[in-house]
Amino acid sequence: MYISQQIAADAVNQVLSGRNLTLALPAALAVFPDATPQQRGAAADLSYGTLRFYGEVNAYLTCLMEKPLTDDRIYALLLVAIYQLQHDKADAFTVVNQAVHAVSQLRKPTPKQWAKGLVNAILRNFLRKKDQFATTLANSDVATYSYPQWWINKLKTQYPHHWQDILLSGNQHPPMTLRVNTRKVSVEDYMQLLARSEIEASHVGGQAVVLAKPVGVEKIPGFSDGVVSVQDYGAQLAAHLLDLQSGMRVLDACCAPGGKTGHVLELSDVQLTAMDSDEVRLQRVQNNLSRLQLNASLVAGDAAVADWHDGQLFDRILADVPCTASGIVRRHVDIKWLRREADVASFAAQQARILPNLWQLLAKGGKLLYVTCSVFNEENQAQVDKFLLEHSDAEQLQLPAQFLTQSITHVHGQLIPSIAHDGFFYALLQKN
Repeated sequence: MYISQQIAADAVNQVLSGRNLTLALPAALAVFPDATPQQRGAAADLSYGTLRFYGEVNAYLTCLMEKPLTDDRIYALLLVAIYQLQHDKADAFTVVNQAVHAVSQLRKPTPKQWAKGLVNAILRNFLRKKDQFATTLANSDVATYSYPQWWINKLKTQYPHHWQDILLSGNQHPPMTLRVNTRKVSVEDYMQLLARSEIEASHVGGQAVVLAKPVGVEKIPGFSDGVVSVQDYGAQLAAHLLDLQSGMRVLDACCAPGGKTGHVLELSDVQLTAMDSDEVRLQRVQNNLSRLQLNASLVAGDAAVADWHDGQLFDRILADVPCTASGIVRRHVDIKWLRREADVASFAAQQARILPNLWQLLAKGGKLLYVTCSVFNEENQAQVDKFLLEHSDAEQLQLPAQFLTQSITHVHGQLIPSIAHDGFFYALLQKN
């Protein structure tokens, strides 16, 4: 266990220093090339778990420290161990002993004997006093919900009836949701295929199937052949809401990694241009399309300018704009601690450049679907309201009710994160 603790502590320390977990975890794993698959899997679980509940475990650790700890590596190791003691099923004394051993393996300049004694004392003190500390921290929003205070305050203001549900949902493990490619197989037939493979699943709506337990993609029947893709149920609404018809010219702006791109092509025979500013990410789109055996015209370009455009207008535009990603924190737990309150305004400013630029590429009578994976109003309806005030030829349409099933929790286009789906926002605009 101690190797997994060391790897997780390194990854957590990197994130708290400002690095994305998708980069930090592989870097931490690379230090231990001989780690077993079980150790690597446990390290990933500990990394995600510690960051998911960082607000809570850091509050406990602060209570336990008599003075600030200057060694970030030891601090991160203590965070991981307290997370285990609070949320993991591992034996408490094993966790403590392994953490003591892990700190002894740290390279200089840490004085190992001193560090071992400190880690042992702090963790055993936590076991003795955690109920007392829990009472002390009961009035702390950050400790209770494990989000930055500014984030909590914003949701309290914007969602007086839903803020707690949003926060708690973001701390849950996300389900594994598949999107059935109905060009290749019906949802009903695929459900039977899963049953024959002894994979328990349920159909939640549209092409969305939720697995009772996540499995590796290599174990998903038909994945390599493009029969299914992994995509959140909330994200699967986009292709339906576009109101696609055969032969239309369609732009998928900010398309990477291509989940919605593939779904559009699975549902309709359209002329699709998929555009993204990052050529490396565009390659991921191409890889996805190749697996699905579908084709689109891939273009590298900036959605905020039109220098890449050939002059032909589009009938439909999917504007899946860059955002804070505050609605998908259960999948990207590091976002809570990497984002700053000023980032909300920064993303809103970027969106305010993209939306008018894409609007000029839309044909009269055409529709643009504005999408974010954020729950912050500044990026969502407030952004749309501002755009409508400045564009008299734009009308916001009501979202088609048939796609907003009982499995979807939403408030005026804002999907409230739930066990079934992440927190996406949708606004459908028509050009008059």
